[in-house]
Amino acid sequence: MTLLRRIAPLTVALGIAAATSGCGYNQIQTLDENAARAKQQISVQLQRRADLVPNLVATVQGFASHETEVFTAVAEARAKLAGAIPTGDLSQMAAASQQLNTALGRLLAISENYPQLKSNENFLQLQDQLEGTENRIAVARTDYNNAVNAYNAYIRRFPQVLTAKVMGMKPREYFELADASAAAAPKVTFPSEKKP
Repeated sequence: MTLLRRIAPLTVALGIAAATSGCGYNQIQTLDENAARAKQQISVQLQRRADLVPNLVATVQGFASHETEVFTAVAEARAKLAGAIPTGDLSQMAAASQQLNTALGRLLAISENYPQLKSNENFLQLQDQLEGTENRIAVARTDYNNAVNAYNAYIRRFPQVLTAKVMGMKPREYFELADASAAAAPKVTFPSEKKP
């Protein structure tokens, strides 16, 4: 009888372990953490880009100080992005990022009117860093969306869907571009030169 009393709790513990091993709790936690880590990388790269902007603006201002409207638009867009990053709201970050893309496109277009600026070493380095950061943002966005896809698909499968509901785990949102036109490269047009 004492042997039975010793085995009974062990049997119950093994039964619970076997029943919960198929529930996917640990995998849900792992996939959720992967998505959170990937989301943080988007924030890091967006912040990196926002940090490059003041130096780029200062360099352009050295050659084109009268372009105040463009500089103001860049400063406002950068401020919105800097404010959106800490919130973690993906749609807010995407919209602010797109607004900064538009403002930076206008800023970089200025360089076409200033050959000295286009050949300035500091400007060229900042432009390269900005381009590299844009690539990092694209990679971080892809990594995040892949992690979200894996997480969302997993918590919709049976029996994990039951575990996810009990835990209150909901599908994560993807990091979408702010609008469909954001997927296309910005087009910069210049007024045609007047002929004498």
